[in-house]
Amino acid sequence: MSIITIGDELLIGQTIDTNSAWMAQQLNAMGIWVHRRVAIGDVREAILKALEEEGAISDIVLITGGLGPTADDITKPVLTQYFGGTLIRDEITYKQVMQFFESRGLPTLQRNVDQSLVPDVCTVLHNTRGTAPGMWFEKDGKIYVSLPGVPHEMKGLMTDHVLPRLRDYFNTPAVVHQTLLTSGMGESFIAERLADFEAALPENIKLAYLPSYGLLKLRLTAFGEDKLSTAAALSIHFHTMKDLLPDITVADQDIPIAEVLGKLVQTKGKTLGTAESCTGGFIAHSLTVIPGSSAWYNGSVITYSNDMKQQLLGVKAETLDKYGAVSEEVVKEMAEGALKLLKTDYIIAVSGIMGPDGGTPEKPVGTVWIAAGSNAGIVAVKRQLIYDRYNNIQMTAAYAMNELRKLLV
Repeated sequence: MSIITIGDELLIGQTIDTNSAWMAQQLNAMGIWVHRRVAIGDVREAILKALEEEGAISDIVLITGGLGPTADDITKPVLTQYFGGTLIRDEITYKQVMQFFESRGLPTLQRNVDQSLVPDVCTVLHNTRGTAPGMWFEKDGKIYVSLPGVPHEMKGLMTDHVLPRLRDYFNTPAVVHQTLLTSGMGESFIAERLADFEAALPENIKLAYLPSYGLLKLRLTAFGEDKLSTAAALSIHFHTMKDLLPDITVADQDIPIAEVLGKLVQTKGKTLGTAESCTGGFIAHSLTVIPGSSAWYNGSVITYSNDMKQQLLGVKAETLDKYGAVSEEVVKEMAEGALKLLKTDYIIAVSGIMGPDGGTPEKPVGTVWIAAGSNAGIVAVKRQLIYDRYNNIQMTAAYAMNELRKLLV
């Protein structure tokens, strides 16, 4: 199958295409493989050409974007032209549009009402999360589905309509994944350790190496006739792989490191807090997006300046003067102060130089100190990162959470 994403903003880098990745994951899970992803602008000729080319090589063509109420959103009239239809009003969508604006006390413009117009040759997929409906077309034995580009709306339509319809329409093979999350060893070294294991895998099971921030995911994928027997066969090989890597295994499922840590803390009936300097609250954000984190996460203190480190966390002025903010001594004092301030059982503290400037020969950009522990003891480790500012922040957060995880296990 093919995915076509439409929008000038995608081509100039103003908007990142996350839709295609999410859609491909969902489709892959039901045995439908995406072999082409095409991004095009809001240009009639480009859309028509993409529909023609992708329809020639794919059984399914999914399209996102260009269904909004503004003049540059031309996908709907182009689809009407391509499939030879006429725009008509869909009454259910019309009522949804009117209710959407009336419930918010907003005026309804004609361009908003026009959201309810759909080609008479499509099956309308009603959008409960917005005003633009999805549209399902069939032509020459091929399926074309047009969806809004807004991720929240697209996901709702995919989940409620598109995936169930495709599941009924096609007899797809069973595809099962299992993922091992690892940390502490590079991809090439792990590949070396798993060389014999990988060579002995049956043809229907594949191993993929998926690097992430400070972590490496090892994903086994199995293909078979039915899901139950395929999953059972895969499980045997997965546990064999896991047994080969006991020293670097973080989790035997594909979940964020924040969730791994949260589960450990909650299992112990304890609480966690964070003291952040260079990450500016990114660790706290990573933890609090986990549902139920209020049961085990107490809070965070962001002490970006030296003054705040002293005033809020009790870091000594002489420690800062002697060792500098990015040091083992300071990050340990941050951790100790945060344990008292946040009244928490476990703590993570970080201080570093994220870049692109601010480094010195002694402490170059990317130097990070991480402290983790409890009142029973604080452990501090140094990391030297090599990425840009945002990636350094993400890496620091992942490393910091993993340091506490290692202490807890």
